[in-house]
Amino acid sequence: MKKNNLDRGYWEERYQSHAIGWNIGYPSTPLKTYIDQLDDPSMDILIPGTGNSYEAEYLWNAGFKNTVVLDIAQEPLKHFKKRVPSFPDQQLLHTDFFELEGQFDLILEQTFFCALDPDLRERYAQHTARLLKPQGKLVGLFFDFPLTATGPPFGGDIDHYRSLFSSYFKIKTLEPCINSIKERQGKELFFIFESL
Repeated sequence: MKKNNLDRGYWEERYQSHAIGWNIGYPSTPLKTYIDQLDDPSMDILIPGTGNSYEAEYLWNAGFKNTVVLDIAQEPLKHFKKRVPSFPDQQLLHTDFFELEGQFDLILEQTFFCALDPDLRERYAQHTARLLKPQGKLVGLFFDFPLTATGPPFGGDIDHYRSLFSSYFKIKTLEPCINSIKERQGKELFFIFESL
């Protein structure tokens, strides 16, 4: 089976043709629950591979004005700006995640890691660690199903994720998600990783 070339053109085409089955139309319950526990609206937050990012909209409306969203595709950023016109253009980054520089208190992960070619997973772990401030956190969801040769999405399991990230982070939480949306119940792991 032919492997997809997961480049900028691939993702632009997916958005333009509305082939975006991961788009649930609202903040995912696990991330919304986590966001509701945050008490420092001045924190610097990054959401990579943001897509339509209802989480970023939720953060913005809750007063987290230092939220940055990034996507390699322009189309989802345009849709996001239409929905949230007050969101600053300079915090909407149309770029490759691996070229991003900066320092963040929190990186939120949802359906970005699973959309990357699995060959990039080590690089993702290194780069997220590099982008975090001391005591910064990488928080989000990983899919919990066998890693296949075709995707996206690409899966994995607890042992794989622990092995991959433990060199770069302190694993605070990595467990089956108890409040996944119905369509993803039993297929997600919630995690909190902290900078070493």
